[in-house]
Amino acid sequence: MRTDKKTLIVFSGDFDKVMAAFIIANGAAAMGDEVTMFFTFWGLNVLRKAKRVKVKKNFLQAMFGMMMPRGVGRLGLSKMNFAGMGAMMMKKVMKGQNVSSLEELLAIAKEQGIKLVACTMSMDVMGLREEELIDGLEFAGVASYLGEADEANVNLFI
Repeated sequence: MRTDKKTLIVFSGDFDKVMAAFIIANGAAAMGDEVTMFFTFWGLNVLRKAKRVKVKKNFLQAMFGMMMPRGVGRLGLSKMNFAGMGAMMMKKVMKGQNVSSLEELLAIAKEQGIKLVACTMSMDVMGLREEELIDGLEFAGVASYLGEADEANVNLFI
């Protein structure tokens, strides 16, 4: 086990939980730790491109795609979302407190070399294609994540 390696499973697609995941990951990377973030199920929405990408899907996959938010800018709060108003209010308060936006935290994570991994099994289940996700990702399954987690001294599920 290495003391300089951290892994995070990002299962949630809730704005506040994703913020926490990126703040922790960026903090660890800033301290010199190797960081892997494994995005699965609803967490994959974080990695979606903001604009619709036309890809061939079956009916259920197309329905999933229409109902899920596209990218970090459209995530809602886990509590008190109020049809998106809660997330807007949270973003305004954060900006007033000079807290980095989720978009900025994602960019910082990429700059720091944090490994962003999209779960291929969840992509298949939810009908997401590589073309629909942002650039700079790795694609892997649970065995790959578990290999990373075996080497880490901190493993978080968010």
